[in-house]
Amino acid sequence: MPTDVTSEPLIGAALIKDKVRHLPDAPGVYRMIGADDEVLYVGKARSLKKRVLQYAQGRFHTQRIALMVDLTRAMEFVTTRTETDALLLEINLIKQMKPRFNVLLRDDKTFPEIVIRRDHAAPQLRKHRGAHTIKGDYFGPFASANAVNRTLNTLQKAFLLRSCTDSVYESRTRPCMLHQIKRCAAPCTGLISLEDYGRLVEESEDFLRGRSRAVMARMSEAMQQASDEMEFERAARLRDRIRALASISQEQQINPENTEEADVIALHSEGGQACVQVFFFRAGQNWGNRAYFPRVDRSDEDVDIMSAFLGQFYDDKPIPRLILVSIEPAERDLLAEAFALKAGRKVEINRPQRGEKAGLVDHALTNAREALGRKMAESSAQGKLLVGVAEAFALEVPPERIEVYDNSHIMGTNAVGGMIVAGPDGFQKSQYRKFNIRDTELTPGDDYGMMREVLRRRFARMVKDEEAGEPSPRPDLVLIDGGAGQLAAALEIMTDLGVDDIAVVGVAKGPDRDAGLERFFIEGKTPFMLEPKSPVLYYLQRLRDEAHRFAIGTHRTRRAAEMKKNPLDEIDGVGPGRKRALLHAFGSAKGVSRASAEDLAKVDGVSEALAERIFAFFRKS
Repeated sequence: MPTDVTSEPLIGAALIKDKVRHLPDAPGVYRMIGADDEVLYVGKARSLKKRVLQYAQGRFHTQRIALMVDLTRAMEFVTTRTETDALLLEINLIKQMKPRFNVLLRDDKTFPEIVIRRDHAAPQLRKHRGAHTIKGDYFGPFASANAVNRTLNTLQKAFLLRSCTDSVYESRTRPCMLHQIKRCAAPCTGLISLEDYGRLVEESEDFLRGRSRAVMARMSEAMQQASDEMEFERAARLRDRIRALASISQEQQINPENTEEADVIALHSEGGQACVQVFFFRAGQNWGNRAYFPRVDRSDEDVDIMSAFLGQFYDDKPIPRLILVSIEPAERDLLAEAFALKAGRKVEINRPQRGEKAGLVDHALTNAREALGRKMAESSAQGKLLVGVAEAFALEVPPERIEVYDNSHIMGTNAVGGMIVAGPDGFQKSQYRKFNIRDTELTPGDDYGMMREVLRRRFARMVKDEEAGEPSPRPDLVLIDGGAGQLAAALEIMTDLGVDDIAVVGVAKGPDRDAGLERFFIEGKTPFMLEPKSPVLYYLQRLRDEAHRFAIGTHRTRRAAEMKKNPLDEIDGVGPGRKRALLHAFGSAKGVSRASAEDLAKVDGVSEALAERIFAFFRKS
């Protein structure tokens, strides 16, 4: 009898060669997929057929590419109208899927901005982060919250614009403290007309758009005029406003004369690691800088790293008219075309050779080189510490991911749990998680019960993701703030969920909470202490203190939100409009609580039925 021969599924180069036969000579994006549907690589091509054929021919520049091809078990393709569309799709897919063999931008957070809100008669000046959903003028990005806070503080001194919320504005009957310390013109109480306040808004906008010299010149003329008219108090106020504006320039290390709007981006790579420094220049001012450490390989060329970084960086951020780079990226013209398409205007990517702009790039490159040197030194020290942690807790290998848990509450109220993450690259703050304690049956202050809930939610989610075939970070070591009791509570949950292969250690504070006298608890071992003043002990103390800081900060934020909650928010039928009308009529929520149903019904938009409901709510409370 004939023998059935089952053909083996095609893999690697043979699979790719088979796929090429059906590909069009058109632009598009391809995905190389490995075992368990892992996306290995995302790439774009002007011609899918020609580009993918190169992988099938087996001529590879590096062993890394050869390994990627060998691991390929499937491929997916999307054709696009143009190569520019392919580039934009490639960038989007890389950020979503985080393929193992692509250059990957990590720690890609949004930047804070300043917004002048235009949805109110008296525009508000405030910090903003995220999508531009509020009607107004946006200025940014700023490299950090500290940079934007300093600028906001200065703008309040110089232009006296309000920073209060609309509900606070509507309820004011007399000027607040900000007016007393000369940070607000108090339009809420009519101390300045809306017309004059509007002129302050226009001046602040002029300043943020780079017309600072004209603004300061007008202030100087007004100060001189006030002095000539012997209005010395008004002249002194103008003098203080001019000083506030001048302080912005004095605080900055770099003040470009001819660079109004640009991002300066410099790359330095060494030893299989890379640092990209980004400086933001807007309105002729330096609005700060930030260092990035993208995931790269030793075989990656600098031009490719720069190209990948630019594409991923500007995927969800405002694009300036000019991008100055230390290394011309691969396919510079294609990137510029894609950015112009997104921004709706021309975008230039230049590598300056001389002059002021070259000086800005050189300064950014120096910062990139120094930042990478510091990181490499820290990584070396960090590696030694993790080896020490493995030895202290009898782990087979140094941990790549350590999760530390702590709880915070006051007599059981506003209880929260916090999880921090650390590893070879230090604290991974984008991985931190907070847990609002939900179990209403817990005894107030039951730390064991809180820890059980936090760990159950964390690891039940991990198990669910793993069963669904979705990538989920799995810790190598879990540190619990507490002794034998907390450790037992943690192990109970881990065993129930089937993740008892993860090492769990309890860290108990010493007598009188003295640092250096901590005891460590591991299942099946006698509690022990580490050598005083040992680097590993200091490292574990830092982990515990960071978890404690994060948990307390989360608790305070929740407690503050509870304290600020307005009781009117709890009344069915009282929306933002009626709430504003009630606060305006009675001055505060306390004033509303004291009002009679008849007086409440006189407020515009409040029916008799709603007035009775509001009256009954406060009597019941």
